[in-house]
Amino acid sequence: METYCRYDTNREGEDTILEFDCKDCPYSPSIEENPQCMRAVLRAIGENDSATRIVLKKTRDYEYGFHQTVMLSEVVSLYEHLNRNRQLTSFLNLSPSPNQPFQEVMDYFMRFKKIISDTILEDPVGAYVRLTRLQREINILLRKSTQEQKNKFVEELHKEVEYVIGKLKNTRLIIAAQPYLPGMKQGDREIYTKIFNPSVKPDFMYTKLMAAYPQGGNPVDSYTLKDGTEVTIFDFPDSVLKMYHIYPPEFRLSEEKYELLDTARNVISEHKPSREDFIDPDRMRDVFFHIGKGLLEELANHRGLQLKDKEINELAKILVRYTVGFGLLELLLNDPGIQDVVINSPQGRISVFINHQDHQDCNTNIIPTINEAESWATKLRMISGRPLDQANPILDTEIKLDEARARVAVISSPLNPTGLAYAFRRHRGKPWTLPLFIKVNMINPLAAGLLSFLVDGSRTMLVAGTRSAGKSSLLGSLMTEIMRRVRIITIEDTLELPVGSLRDLGFNIQSMKVAAALTQGSSEVPADEGIRTTLRLGDSALMIGEVRSTEARALYEAMRVGALANVVAGTIHGDSPYGVFDRVVNDLEVPRTSFKATDIIVVANPIRSSDGLHRWRRVTQITEVRKDWENDPLAENGFVDLMKYDSDKDELLPTSDLKHGDSEILKSIASNVKEWAGNWDALWQNIQLRAKVKADIVKVSDQLNNPELLEAPFVIRSNDEFHKICDSITQKRGKLNVKEAYKEWHDWLMKESKKERWKPGVKI
Repeated sequence: METYCRYDTNREGEDTILEFDCKDCPYSPSIEENPQCMRAVLRAIGENDSATRIVLKKTRDYEYGFHQTVMLSEVVSLYEHLNRNRQLTSFLNLSPSPNQPFQEVMDYFMRFKKIISDTILEDPVGAYVRLTRLQREINILLRKSTQEQKNKFVEELHKEVEYVIGKLKNTRLIIAAQPYLPGMKQGDREIYTKIFNPSVKPDFMYTKLMAAYPQGGNPVDSYTLKDGTEVTIFDFPDSVLKMYHIYPPEFRLSEEKYELLDTARNVISEHKPSREDFIDPDRMRDVFFHIGKGLLEELANHRGLQLKDKEINELAKILVRYTVGFGLLELLLNDPGIQDVVINSPQGRISVFINHQDHQDCNTNIIPTINEAESWATKLRMISGRPLDQANPILDTEIKLDEARARVAVISSPLNPTGLAYAFRRHRGKPWTLPLFIKVNMINPLAAGLLSFLVDGSRTMLVAGTRSAGKSSLLGSLMTEIMRRVRIITIEDTLELPVGSLRDLGFNIQSMKVAAALTQGSSEVPADEGIRTTLRLGDSALMIGEVRSTEARALYEAMRVGALANVVAGTIHGDSPYGVFDRVVNDLEVPRTSFKATDIIVVANPIRSSDGLHRWRRVTQITEVRKDWENDPLAENGFVDLMKYDSDKDELLPTSDLKHGDSEILKSIASNVKEWAGNWDALWQNIQLRAKVKADIVKVSDQLNNPELLEAPFVIRSNDEFHKICDSITQKRGKLNVKEAYKEWHDWLMKESKKERWKPGVKI
């Protein structure tokens, strides 16, 4: 093999990489399976003792990382030490004494010499095993020999064998091999497959994948994604961190298809997408898909490959993913179980980390390269139109994929001295709804009914919580409760709210994108100016993606102007109502009197298990802000909980204030409705009716095993029908008959739910 083993030495950051060109090599490029390959790699390491990574390039790239390279380097160092050791070298140049049975001693000597000069480079574990066996045989010989028969040469041979065994035994490779040594057969290389696990990267990819299952891992969950990607979750007896292991369809392709994709990628990569292409990513991906499909068909015909339309389509999707897309990262973001993806620097050594809804924080078998990280940064600059450079080392933007949307935060130098780092916050491709939140126990039906009532009552609301609490998702679900006849204006610095989906569902909605708080040198309009602009755009419901900075004053101006017209709502960081007050008044410098424009604070926080290993999202408080306090709402009873989380029952429960009708905000809503004014029972029945409606959608969805009933298209239709039924009965009877309204709506639900099309196995 060494005749074919041309290699280059490349530098990548602090790494020295030995890249072997194995395209013409008749052997498989595998250190663990191929002794010739191991010998060639070890000799190359001997010529480049600073090597930190080994890459064998054929149709795929097989990369052995730093720790595996260190194992090999130790073997090379030992080999060179043994060959430089004058005493050992002198001994190997001696001949056995004829005083011993010459042939037997000569056999031991030649075996030892071959192990030292040859076997140790192509099979170091085998060399160790052979030396230990040789040592036992020499011991037997010495025990059998009489004092007169023993000579200095045999004793010296025994001493040198023992010396080499001791050196080998202390190497990382032999230490790692110890559990697998009993019963090992001579020439068997299976033991190396348990120690060496290269990452694999086809030529058309940048990202590396540890395709083999992790040693010592115990599979605890597995499922297959929509695109055919196989996901397996492993836990380990010595770690609290699980591994999220993916095996995508592109790793199951034949060699002919790999070569086809590689050629097609090289052709398509000549076209560099412009900023204009990224303005409409969906259209761009569609265009590149059809271009790629035509190119793949042409290349397949030219090479005589007979591929079906389904195969061409699959290859075209993969091609788009690794040209204008985000590679393996897209597979992670299209997994509905993943909530966050974190990519730390420096790239090339560190695997991607994810947060999973069922398994919490996990390591993965994906290792991005520097080239991949830089490619993502370029695409994100074009998508956002925002800078990412020395003067602007922070970039906040968003990406949209087939099955999901994600908010992206990037940091680069000089803020990040080791390169580029990314954090992706995944959002569902479809909007969240209140029934979906009931399904996952974030709220209960009564909380859903109360929130629906408050939205219809045109209240001002802040959805508060810590990071990853689900604030934006909950705000998006409240948007589905707004009647479609009402115009909605959204203001965001990073587009997370489901504007596109709601627009497709017939909502009258206008999105405004404003400058991020940390962005400098951008042409975007500041957030506070964007909010004030909405006040000149007519009567509208106003949704603020997140209240972060100077826009807080403008938001409260909008709240005070729009409190009795339409709902005004936004998200803000804070773990309690007082935490929100403290942030708004003390940090964002909104006057205390202006803060009273807040009607409702909804607090969502992660609930953790006592062992710290599990976490669940829950709404923990729905609190009204009263108006008869002066300085401190907490001390002056300005905060009144309407619902409060009970940890024993794991449920949001109504407080006595809500049950007894002691709510100024709800009374204020009632004062504007003829049949509710002074009639708490009628108002409470309406909230309970809404709660029952939301609960029934979840119940029927479970009964029919039809998760599509929980999605926005059906929930919005249900809301429309609910309002029409209530209006019809009120017009006919002079007031709303709750039982009659529920019966009519439930009849509609049972009829329409059976028409709704769905696909089994859809995961929320």
